[in-house]
Amino acid sequence: MTKRNLLIIMSDEHNTAYMGCAGHPFISTPHLDALAARGTRFTSAYTSSPICVPARASFALGRYNHDVGFWENVDAYEGSIPSWHHLLRAAGHTVTSIGKLHFRGRAGDDHGFTEEIIPMHITGGHGDIKMLLRNPPLMRGGGAKLCKSAKPGESDYTRYDRDIVAHAHQWLHERAPPAGATGDTKPWCLFVSLVAPHFPLTAPAEHYYRYADQNLPMPKLYAPDQRPQHPYVLDYARIAGYDLGFHGPDDVRRGIAGYCGLVSFMDEQVGKILAALQATGWADSTNILYTSDHGDNVGARGLWGKSNMYEEAAGVPMIMAGPDVQAGRVVRTPVSHVDVFPTVLEAVGAQGAEDLKLAGESLFGMAADRDRHVMSEYHAIGSTSGVFMLRTPRFKYVRYAEPGYPPQLFDLVNDPGELVDLGCDPGHQGTLADCEAALNTYCSPEQTDRRCKARQAELLEYYGGREKALAMGDLGYTPAPGTRPEFNS
Repeated sequence: MTKRNLLIIMSDEHNTAYMGCAGHPFISTPHLDALAARGTRFTSAYTSSPICVPARASFALGRYNHDVGFWENVDAYEGSIPSWHHLLRAAGHTVTSIGKLHFRGRAGDDHGFTEEIIPMHITGGHGDIKMLLRNPPLMRGGGAKLCKSAKPGESDYTRYDRDIVAHAHQWLHERAPPAGATGDTKPWCLFVSLVAPHFPLTAPAEHYYRYADQNLPMPKLYAPDQRPQHPYVLDYARIAGYDLGFHGPDDVRRGIAGYCGLVSFMDEQVGKILAALQATGWADSTNILYTSDHGDNVGARGLWGKSNMYEEAAGVPMIMAGPDVQAGRVVRTPVSHVDVFPTVLEAVGAQGAEDLKLAGESLFGMAADRDRHVMSEYHAIGSTSGVFMLRTPRFKYVRYAEPGYPPQLFDLVNDPGELVDLGCDPGHQGTLADCEAALNTYCSPEQTDRRCKARQAELLEYYGGREKALAMGDLGYTPAPGTRPEFNS
């Protein structure tokens, strides 16, 4: 393949169904739709972990979290394991990040980039240490705040995203001229990382009212008598407490309008980045990859945020376009963020990953329908048990390390909405056994859970123990650069 530049655009918490090209009935995402039309869309793409910090560590390292050991939002990547950023920089490529990284970010940490422009890292180099509390877990109190934030306006995050896009525009304009003129002849890689549609659910007015003025449908399985009764789902909903702040359909619809408004705002920012790529003459020599770090439940089953293995949270959008990508193609083969590392190397023609034990393979040329499986895992706030997901072309298998949570199984070919849990169906015991065997080729759930909890206990002790953690305020979300942390009472 011809060596070319690579532009990676990552959003934060974008539910993969919320795109026009994915068939959503009312969301407006014209720029992502156009990107998919001239490129390839992966319909079975997954995060390595449905929460920000471990997802981004795995994305950088091309390996699963149980392998690299970055488990949750306190234990962030600090440069100790070579990333694709390190490899590209060592090979002489310019590899620049603009925007959210969510790494540790302490003085002296080298994450591998040539340059980090207005980066967002975890607060204070440690984040909210109460996230280390797993047994018993911390009861969160952000539901009222989440609902209250659902309104028209600007937040620190939308302002930050505008700044990110402005810097990306400037970077593309100020780069050396395209190949064939003078300057750098090695392909560059630009990683632009936006925050929308991550909460707070405050969306610019022109995008918010696009949805608030509609009679929006209620989320899937939202009514209490419709919600799944699996004990993990019930426990997480109780511990997270997000839905407790929504009192009736009007509140819920405001929440959906805020989320959808942020999706359309994010799509607008993607359009501006792609317009700058075209205007600066880079489009013909640059491949593009768009994805998100994880999804968002957006009220489905009474859940908001992420932290579970339903498609809404664990699935991610994945679109590639550019001179080396087939237009109008849809790939149903399961893929994962661990596949991005080898994709980056192939795009720019870099070498040096032979000894890194990468878990994935390049997305260039990925077969449209292939018998392949990928996994995801969760070890963070709101859970007493490690959660492991295996995705095959047909089934999704969800396995919990703690015995109180029975496994789940969904036939995504015949039940894409995950409405019927087959985990306790005697007629699917063979499928469950096959999925368990496949999952164990990645890791042992019980052993992995023990390793993770030992690391979290070690970190909690390092930061002063449970009582000190409980005495801290509850950090609602990581503040944008230049703003102060905001705590829930």
